[in-house]
Amino acid sequence: MKKFVLLSATLFAAITMVNAQDKLPSLELSDVNGNKINVADYSNDSTIQVFSFWATWCVPCKEELNNIAEIYEDWQKDYKVEIIAVSIDDAKTKANAKSYAEGQGWTYTVLLDTNKDLQRLLGGQSVPFTVITDKSGNIVDKHTGYIEGDEYELEDKIAKLAKE
Repeated sequence: MKKFVLLSATLFAAITMVNAQDKLPSLELSDVNGNKINVADYSNDSTIQVFSFWATWCVPCKEELNNIAEIYEDWQKDYKVEIIAVSIDDAKTKANAKSYAEGQGWTYTVLLDTNKDLQRLLGGQSVPFTVITDKSGNIVDKHTGYIEGDEYELEDKIAKLAKE
């Protein structure tokens, strides 16, 4: 009986932790140009946001963001969505994030999460890690990993949110 109670308490704690962060946290990050941005402010603009955590050393991350870049303009027009590419490159390699994003011609906002604070607060363990917020700033979906074509599943989720 003791094991069952302990297991139940542990399971409840794990479920509570998963649901604990249902809004974006108040956390200040810098974009690649050095501007300070409070992540919680994204909750206030009636836009669907996709936070895509990536790193310059992560091949699937870059593949995902490059594939989305090809259809991003349509997503903005059709769904009023904003992609925020959150680099987890450390202090030594964060300059690489800016040059990579610019070299790819990304029109995303690129934030620097060099200490992985935002990633940790949102429950991300590895990259690529994606978090979607609805128009009210509620976190509605989280996903880890990327395989070719996942951007279309992401678009389906965004399209459903746009209709709400």
